[in-house]
Amino acid sequence: MALEIKSDFSKSKSMELPRHVVIGHDVLKQTGDVAKKLKLGKKSIIVADENTQKVAGEKVADYLKKDGIKTEFFIIDEASMKAIEKLKRNAKNSKTDFLMGVGGGRSIDVAKCASYMSHKHFLSIPTAASHDGLVSGQASIIGKKGKESVRTHSPLGIIMDTKIISRAPYRLLAAGCGDIISNSTAVRDWTLARNLRHEEYSSYAATLSDMIAQLLIENAHSIKPGLEESAWHVSKALVSSGVAMSIAGSSRPASGSEHLFSHALDMIAEKPALHGEQCGVGTIMMMYLHGGDWQKIRESLLTIGAPTTAKALGVKDEEVIKALVKAHEIRKERFTILADKGLTHGAAERLARITKVI
Repeated sequence: MALEIKSDFSKSKSMELPRHVVIGHDVLKQTGDVAKKLKLGKKSIIVADENTQKVAGEKVADYLKKDGIKTEFFIIDEASMKAIEKLKRNAKNSKTDFLMGVGGGRSIDVAKCASYMSHKHFLSIPTAASHDGLVSGQASIIGKKGKESVRTHSPLGIIMDTKIISRAPYRLLAAGCGDIISNSTAVRDWTLARNLRHEEYSSYAATLSDMIAQLLIENAHSIKPGLEESAWHVSKALVSSGVAMSIAGSSRPASGSEHLFSHALDMIAEKPALHGEQCGVGTIMMMYLHGGDWQKIRESLLTIGAPTTAKALGVKDEEVIKALVKAHEIRKERFTILADKGLTHGAAERLARITKVI
C-alpha cells in the first residue's frame, strides 16, 4: 500500500532580474549589441539631462544609429511626475519600442517609471555609480510631499562604462559606497522585523546584500579618486545590491533605518547632501543602536573619503537630530530598530554625539 503524503505547502516566489549586464572599460560601444540581443526594437528614446547628454547620451545615439536603431532625446531637469507623464505620452505617440536612462539617478528614475507605466522595455546606462537605484526596481520621484519611493520594474539591461564612471566627480562614487555599506544595517533591520513581526524574509537576498557591504568595508582602502578599478568594484557592488532587491521582491535588503534617516533629512535639511552620503552617516548611528561595530563603518567611510559628520554633509547638527526623531514616521509599514515610537530629542542628540556625527 502506497504511503499518501499530504502537504499544505503553497508558497510561491516571483523574481524580476536584469537579463543582460555589461560592466567595464569602454563598454558603451556595446549598446547596440545589447539592444539587438534583447530584441528591444528599432526606435528608442534616450532620457538624459543636459550634462549627461554630452557625457554619454550622444555617444549612445551614435552607436545605436550604426545598428539601425533610431533615437530621440528627452531632456529633463528633475525626476518629477510631470516629466514622467510627458515622457510616457511621447513614447506612446511616437510608437517608441524602448527607453534608456543615461545619467545619474534622475534620468534613470524618469525612464524607469515612464517605461513601466507605458509597458516599454528599459535600459539603464549610468554615468556615475552613486546609488543602487541605478539597477533596482525602485525609483525616487519628486511628488507633492517631496521625494517618494516608487515601485517600478528592474532594467532589462544594464551598461556601466567604468571609463565614464571613473571620470565623474569622485563625490558620486563615494556616495555609492555609502549606499552599499548601508546594506549592513538594512539587513539587521530586516532580520529584526522577521524575528519580531514575522515579516517575509529571504535568507539568500539578506546574505548577498550583507556580503556586498562587508566586502566593500574590508576593501575600503582600494577605493580612490580617478582610479577606473575603483569604479569597477563599486559598479559591480551596486549591480549585486540591485539583484538582492530583485530576489527579495522589495528594497528590504538595502533599505532600513539608515534610509529612513536619509529620507527624513531630505525633508528637514535646508540643503540635503547626496542620498548615499546621508545613508552612510545614518549607517554609523544605526549600527550603534544595533550593537554592532559602528567604529568600523565610520573608519571605512573616512578611508573612502565619504562624509561621517553633519558638518561634512553640509547640514546643521539640529537638522540631524530632528531627522533622527522623525525617521520612524517615514514608511511606517517598515519595521526597523527605531520601532514604532522612534527616538526622543535627547536620545537622538546623545546618539549623534556618541557616534561623532555632531
